Amino acid sequence: MASILKRGFIGSMFALMRRPFWPEHFAMIKSIIYNFFYLQYRARLFPKKAKISWVDHPLDDKIPFTPSWINIYMDFSPFWIRTQAFLAKTFGKAADPYINSFVRGIGELYSFAGLIYKRNLSTTRRPLYLGKPGFVSIHLFDPHLMCIPSLHVMVVIMTYRKIKYVLACLGVEKEYAGQIEDVRRHALDITESILFVKQHSINCIAAALYAMTCYDEQLFPVSEAMDFTNALFIKCESIPAETRAAIKKHIFDLYLSFLDARSGGGGWERPLLDFLSAAGTKSQVQADSCT
Repeated sequence: MASILKRGFIGSMFALMRRPFWPEHFAMIKSIIYNFFYLQYRARLFPKKAKISWVDHPLDDKIPFTPSWINIYMDFSPFWIRTQAFLAKTFGKAADPYINSFVRGIGELYSFAGLIYKRNLSTTRRPLYLGKPGFVSIHLFDPHLMCIPSLHVMVVIMTYRKIKYVLACLGVEKEYAGQIEDVRRHALDITESILFVKQHSINCIAAALYAMTCYDEQLFPVSEAMDFTNALFIKCESIPAETRAAIKKHIFDLYLSFLDARSGGGGWERPLLDFLSAAGTKSQVQADSCT
């Protein structure tokens, strides 16, 4: 049986490049460049024109900074690429429409999150640690201004939910049931990693779950958001059980509060923008810390 996750990244890239998805590839790359890189670097170059909010939560301090998680954190793009390469190599042309849709969907996620980033950027406190190459990379190339909603979490959710859907459509879901669960578990690991390497707050996870439900409620309904949240930190012995429970409760309660606020109208963005506004801008928080 073909393996979904145990594939080389370079080989996976070439497997996808050989398939006829160039229009979707270009649209996705354009969306990533604009909604992730351009918006952040514009804010970094012209900080006075950017609204940036701090989104840390007190529970973040109870999650130990753990540099060994950096490789899992850095795997979020190779993760989805490997799943799509698996489909291309295993099912050939039968998988092409699904891969086409997925690649287009990645670009859509960046544009979807960009609706928030364009109006209010966000950041968290992260240590300046350069002891591993991955940290050198993120400090050099990631201005760290797009925390809410977390695209790391949004992308891995789409990845594990879509692979299950596609394999069901292809009639092999039962055959690959174990590997589907492995993909889901890796999505959970990547979600946890964003906290262990201090690239995000627990608030960012709640916002990402909410954004995914708004993006496609059939793909990520409330029941799946609850199951996903409950499955976090199951094996993380470095965090006391009561702290893990408090973290998960906060994430899901905040997720539900965003959904409840959405029912008041104003578009799906309004609850997140209100949250960011209440959190205070970077300059406001810095001024308060000096008084």
